Amino acid sequence: MTEPIPAIPATMVPPAASDGRPGPEIPAPPPAPPTAADRLDRLVALGAEHEQAGRLDEAERVLSQVLAEAPDRFGAAHLLGIVAFKKDRTDDAARLMERSIALAPGNALFYRNICEVYRILGRYDEALAAGRRAATLAPNDPHCHHNLGVLHYHRLELEEAIAAAERAIAIDPNLAGAHFGIAEASLLRGDFKRGWEEYEWRFRLANAPQLMPPTDKQQWNGEPLPDDTLLLIADQGYGDVVQFARYIPWAAERCGGTAVACSAELRPVISQLPGVGTIFTHWERQPKFAAYIPLSGLPRLAGTDLATIPCEPMPYLRPAAEKIDHWADRLDTLVPRGTRRIGIAWAGRPTHHNDRNRSTSLATFAPLSEIPGVTLLSLQKGPGQAQIGRYWGQAPLISLGPELRDFGDTMAVLDRLDMIVTVDTSLGHLGAAMGKPVWTMLPYAPDWRWLLDRSDSPWYPTLRLFRQEKPREWEPVMARIIEDLAAPQSSSRQKRSAGRVR
Repeated sequence: MTEPIPAIPATMVPPAASDGRPGPEIPAPPPAPPTAADRLDRLVALGAEHEQAGRLDEAERVLSQVLAEAPDRFGAAHLLGIVAFKKDRTDDAARLMERSIALAPGNALFYRNICEVYRILGRYDEALAAGRRAATLAPNDPHCHHNLGVLHYHRLELEEAIAAAERAIAIDPNLAGAHFGIAEASLLRGDFKRGWEEYEWRFRLANAPQLMPPTDKQQWNGEPLPDDTLLLIADQGYGDVVQFARYIPWAAERCGGTAVACSAELRPVISQLPGVGTIFTHWERQPKFAAYIPLSGLPRLAGTDLATIPCEPMPYLRPAAEKIDHWADRLDTLVPRGTRRIGIAWAGRPTHHNDRNRSTSLATFAPLSEIPGVTLLSLQKGPGQAQIGRYWGQAPLISLGPELRDFGDTMAVLDRLDMIVTVDTSLGHLGAAMGKPVWTMLPYAPDWRWLLDRSDSPWYPTLRLFRQEKPREWEPVMARIIEDLAAPQSSSRQKRSAGRVR
């Protein structure tokens, strides 16, 4: 039987002819034409490239094309959900991710991501189920445990939040988000010793802004610098700066001089504190300094615990006399005589990581307008001001937001008000640091500084806290405020309520 002729590999050189001349060239077979699946794979890869580069519109266009041709492409569906999430279309993100899970129910990444989407939507039970499923499928993925920790915090399950974060750190000791999660949970329940130490991880978070330009100077460790200048940095949000500015005199006592880096809006706040030296608002104007420290790092260095929060002197902020005179005349012109002046703010900065939970709408404040003899003064800044055009309450509403150029103006206005009712914004910090009666509305899982189960605050003696009993339900919170405002001698009720669980 004749043996078959062996096939010649495409990469093999053909043998020479018997006379020594090269043999005839045998062409390589043409490459196989790309299949439809290959083309879709390339489109999904292109969509992922666009998403990673922040070209979200292009990513959405490419991935939508893939799903139109192949609806069962679970990777494209999930990636399109991530794009929708980044474009702040969280409901669309949830639907797309649910679709991907239905097509690929064993993918841990899909459950990990939808856990966070459900949390942001306030669908906490579904988030918990998804987060646990992710951790079961990928027990060695630290981000699965970290996402569960964040979720437990928002469910006010603080022991579970810390335990989940510790599991994440056991896998990846440098996971900054997990360390910061322990910080927030520890501080919220009053464990300041552990909380302040873990809080130092905040500048290693992926989305953390750069604290300052590169420097060869060291962060201050609290040791005296009697002959040198300490640079203090007004970091984080406005409310944080107001809260932690009280530590500036403590730091100044330990140094030969101080310089403070802050935004121009905060100069009226910082400039009136004892021990403040140079204030600058642009880094190119920074003076020479020996060490630096963010204001938010001072409580740790001072060894602050619940019993040693510095509240003396209080108030520690006051408006400038010339501002008081201007705004006194302005408000006397605008506000009907004999009415009770209540300053309000219903929304914080939209870019705040928890703004969806801490902010509400002007409509939530509508019951205040039904109290006889009040005038509402809106101190709202930012996009929330647009809601004023839809106000139809009984009490007058005067919009002052557009006229407030900096915190100097705001302090002068607050000085002429009877009280302030606000969500958790810098306005509450400012009014409370001035010793004004401030009633602050808190989300179910509040910021760490407000602690748990109390209606007063060790940070501000004149502050009252009104807490949500269920996530995102503001109406009962406002109902309690109205009840207390309508009651006789509400000021004496305020004193009696300190430390009471609301």
